[in-house]
Amino acid sequence: MDTSVHDITALFAQLGLDNTPAGIENFIKTSVIADGVAIENAEFWNVAQASFIADSLQEDSDWSEVIDQLDTMLRS
Repeated sequence: MDTSVHDITALFAQLGLDNTPAGIENFIKTSVIADGVAIENAEFWNVAQASFIADSLQEDSDWSEVIDQLDTMLRS
């Protein structure tokens, strides 16, 4: 059983991004997803990040909820 935490900090770490509060805030301020673009197709992801996001959503994995939260944050 997977008991790891799946929150925004852990997601940023999983994606290889700066997962400090300042790093997360900066990413959200500087990364915007256009209307009609799926989160995994955002231009700022590298291939591995986009694949992880797409696979997680496709499989409805434990990461899906926090990815949805990030998606909302990047569209605000």
